[in-house]
Amino acid sequence: MAANDSIFLGANEAPGQQSVQRCDACGHDLPELDASPACPRCGGLLAIIHRAPVDSMGAPSTPAALQHAFAQHCCARPSGHASGVWRFEQVVMPTAGHAVTSHPEGNTPLMARPRVSAWAGCDGLLLKHEGYNPTGSFKDRGMTVGTTQAVRTKATAVACASTGNTSASLASYAAQAGIPGLVFVPAGKVALGKMAQTLAYGATTLLVRGDFDECLRLVQRASKELGIYLLNSINPWRVEGQKTIVLEILQQLGWDVPEFIVLPAGNLGNTAAFGKALREAHALGLIARMPRIVSVQAAGAAPFAKAFREGFATRYSVQAETIATAIRIGDPASWDRAVRTIRDTDGIVLSVTDDEIIDAKVQIDAAGVGCEPASAASVAGVKQLVRNGVIKSGDRVVAVLTGHVLKDPGMLVELHQQRDDFALANRPVEIEASVQAVADVIARRAATTERA
Repeated sequence: MAANDSIFLGANEAPGQQSVQRCDACGHDLPELDASPACPRCGGLLAIIHRAPVDSMGAPSTPAALQHAFAQHCCARPSGHASGVWRFEQVVMPTAGHAVTSHPEGNTPLMARPRVSAWAGCDGLLLKHEGYNPTGSFKDRGMTVGTTQAVRTKATAVACASTGNTSASLASYAAQAGIPGLVFVPAGKVALGKMAQTLAYGATTLLVRGDFDECLRLVQRASKELGIYLLNSINPWRVEGQKTIVLEILQQLGWDVPEFIVLPAGNLGNTAAFGKALREAHALGLIARMPRIVSVQAAGAAPFAKAFREGFATRYSVQAETIATAIRIGDPASWDRAVRTIRDTDGIVLSVTDDEIIDAKVQIDAAGVGCEPASAASVAGVKQLVRNGVIKSGDRVVAVLTGHVLKDPGMLVELHQQRDDFALANRPVEIEASVQAVADVIARRAATTERA
């Protein structure tokens, strides 16, 4: 078995340890409490390899027993865990104990919205809205586990590079844990809502003159040289938290696997995490088959999509530019892991234009759901695959919305109040203080709706 092919620890591996950190590249193992940001031997990314869950007698847990255990830990149960991440503690961080730092997070809804389904052309479309997490994005799932590990290793500070969501999440969880937080963000390229959160939660914010990729390179060097605990998605414990998005989807569907799971793709941490979740779920017998993973990039930041079209023969990087700031990343760090996910699931990588992202966002927002621009890439990707005949109308498809609508309020103001060329603008109407003025607006709106 290759170094990065392990799913669970073998019977004779790592005696006395419940989990290890294993290098993807060379297979070197580190104890689970080692705080190294990468493999000390070769610099490769580290992955968490757990021992497979066992029952009270030490025998391998059956699929039914695991499903029951996860259900019993649901927040709706008297003995449950309030967190939708720590409900799956057995396969996330079995030895966390009292170090757990949780808001709580997870327990995000899986929603059907006929308006969005009709627009995308897929009757079986469901929306998994990670914007319902405490700081408004999926990042909280990884950050609760990463911060818990920082507490366990007695980290003196935590740090990340970010396009906004990671910094907001890190700042919040670092404040809760009482650990200083340091965030590196590209100057002038972070949405107002995300920057406001980071400042409010008290993290030290460094505005780097460069793009996200330069921020990531800088924070990696700082982590290595200054001993700061790195909490980007290359942190293996972050991946453990993010994989619970998939576990929660499967649980919400009664472990009946959908045909496709579609997600926005930037640094590719979620694509990597989704693949790990599915490999483990399949190995444990929780699912009989894997859904196809679809990673959707913005056309202006689509090196992974370009490589997919060429069979991943070349690893590309680009100068990223897109309205979807959360996925404005030109040199994704979790590339190799994401490639494995796409190959393991017969997955697809595609790109959508900014106009397609905006069109999808308008539909999601108008359905009363709302999301940040990057989130809408997943639904735009569904529409493209329906148009191309890959997704059938009756397929069950889960599109992941990664962030809340208020993450990027500046874009909403521009679309609906400032752009004259936006046909679907919902402009505010200034009126006199009279009932007749209100009646006139209602009449005009009704006439417009009839014409439409």
